[in-house]
Amino acid sequence: MKIAVVTDSTSYLSKEEVERYNIHVVPIPVIMDGRSINEGVDISTEEFYQQLKVSQSFPSTSQPPLGEMINLYNQLAADGYDAVISIHLASTISGFVNQLKNIAPTIEGIKVIPYDSQITVKLMGYLAIEAAKMTQRGEEVDAILTRLDDLRDSMDELFIVDDLQNLVRGGRLSNASAFIGSVLKIKPLLTFDDNSHEIVAFEKVRSRKKALARVETLFAEAYAKADYPLRALVIHANDEAAGQSWREAIKTQYPDMTVDFSYFGPVIGTHLGEKALALAWLKDFDKA
Repeated sequence: MKIAVVTDSTSYLSKEEVERYNIHVVPIPVIMDGRSINEGVDISTEEFYQQLKVSQSFPSTSQPPLGEMINLYNQLAADGYDAVISIHLASTISGFVNQLKNIAPTIEGIKVIPYDSQITVKLMGYLAIEAAKMTQRGEEVDAILTRLDDLRDSMDELFIVDDLQNLVRGGRLSNASAFIGSVLKIKPLLTFDDNSHEIVAFEKVRSRKKALARVETLFAEAYAKADYPLRALVIHANDEAAGQSWREAIKTQYPDMTVDFSYFGPVIGTHLGEKALALAWLKDFDKA
């Protein structure tokens, strides 16, 4: 069986990864000052954060036109693919994957399998890469989905944001009311809730330094409990120096663990805001 892998631009895969693993990436639109801009196509991450500083209105995000997705799936069918695993950002922060589930039965000539990553950013990118590797080895759909479920279940992440304004205005924070009052005085810690898979703020910390230390403590607890090797990922929103510094600190604490580095692009940066940092982790797919 010939299987294609599709994901969206919030996976933040490099051009080299996309080409090496033959992954099809669908851009997610960002709306800035009334203009629809496709992430990773019409605007770079650096350009986005520059424009964000001078934008006349708060940016928002949209979904790729379903017609474009139908055209993509039809083209994959024409290219001889029997199935496509379409991996997308969490249904709790976007309705995109559920729309794909609705249209999947209508696509003829190819089996379309929309997959809710229950996350986004490079964590989702890892799922796309793993699926693509398995297709290259000739694995079947069921085996790939089982592996994706296993990796997805091992994922966790902690976000540090400068304030909650972007998430609140974008409606992406499920428990915003509990944190609004002191929003300008704290560094909120956020995560994707294990049960609802919604973004929730769970702790208030008074400085970035203390927030970083608290995240490291929580990660140390997760590391001690894990019965498989972990792989970590530091992510930044237009604050590469701070992100790299934190990455080096994590690598020093865990010299035997792979610590990758990534970024929040325009779509996710719209909701988290500039200077956000995150530490994420999952089962090390190269070791287990």
